[in-house]
Formats: sequence, C-alpha cells, structure tokens
Amino acid sequence: MFIPGETISHRFNLPFPKEGIERIVVSYKQENKTVAQNKKAYHDYFVLETYEAGIELFGTEVKSVRAGKMNLKDSWCNVVNGEMLANGVHISPYEMGNRFNRDPLRPKRLLMHKKEIMKLMGEVKQQGCALIPLSVYFNERGRAKMLVGLCKGKKNYDKRETEAKRDAQRNIERSIKEFNR
Repeated sequence: MFIPGETISHRFNLPFPKEGIERIVVSYKQENKTVAQNKKAYHDYFVLETYEAGIELFGTEVKSVRAGKMNLKDSWCNVVNGEMLANGVHISPYEMGNRFNRDPLRPKRLLMHKKEIMKLMGEVKQQGCALIPLSVYFNERGRAKMLVGLCKGKKNYDKRETEAKRDAQRNIERSIKEFNR
C-alpha cells in the first residue's frame, strides 16, 4: 500500500524519471461525491442560506445511498423536540439487505449543533421560510452529509422571470460561440 504523497519511483527503488517522463504521485485525497440533488427546490424556492448537516443512517441505507438510490424530490425538513428531521427523503431498500432494510420513507434525523437548529427554527417561524434538502454527498472522510437550504417560496411570475433570464443567458452564450467560429 502506498503512503499519500509517496512517488512510485521512490517506492520501488527506481531511478528518478528521465526527461519527458512525469513523476507519478499517489494521492488518496477524495473530493465530495454528490449522490443526489434536489433540482426542483431551486425552481420552486429562493435559497437564502445553506447549512451542512450529517445524516443518521443505518448500514443498509448507507449502502443504498452509495449506490445512488436516493431521491430528494418533494422532501422537507422540520424541527421536532429540538431535533431536525428530513421527511420525504426516499432511500430505496438495499437489494442484499433482507430483514435489515428500513422503511424507505422513514424520517431521517439530521445532525446539527443545537444552536444552529434553534436559529433555523426561529427563522422558519418568524419569516415563514421552509427548510429544504438541496443535495446529499459524501465528504472526504466518507460521511454522508446533507445540504439544507433556508428557502422562501417563489411565485409564478418569479419562476417565469428566472426562466427568461436563463434563456437570455443561453442565447448570449450561443451567439458568442457562433461569433468566435
């Protein structure tokens, strides 16, 4: 097994590479791997702030999430007895999980600091915002994390305005690309 940062030529006592050959460095740094995204949330809501929360999952659920069998559509978060729960998050049962599989739609507990939870609860009650899961990913340490957004609902005219801006930007990029040909 290689040690991070160690070169292969050093490991096997090879002479340093000649000119034109690059040294190969072994690295185990893994970037965040996004598993699921809630694209509908960006369409239906203005995202005011985002927060990162850990997800309390059981073994077979983690395996299903790693396989990408997760859906965030129509999901939301709420605070019950000082705990934040993600409702409507669907994790398909693991194929090899037999009796250890859990209910796919059970509320998942989110792990956040108590102060953050209380702050979010206050903003939801005061401003009339909603807590919406935006994405789920695995961090560098292999832990499942959920990006939760403090969101305010869009009206139909806001959605049309956003779509018009996106179309205008797409037309500008297309015309620039054709001009540069």
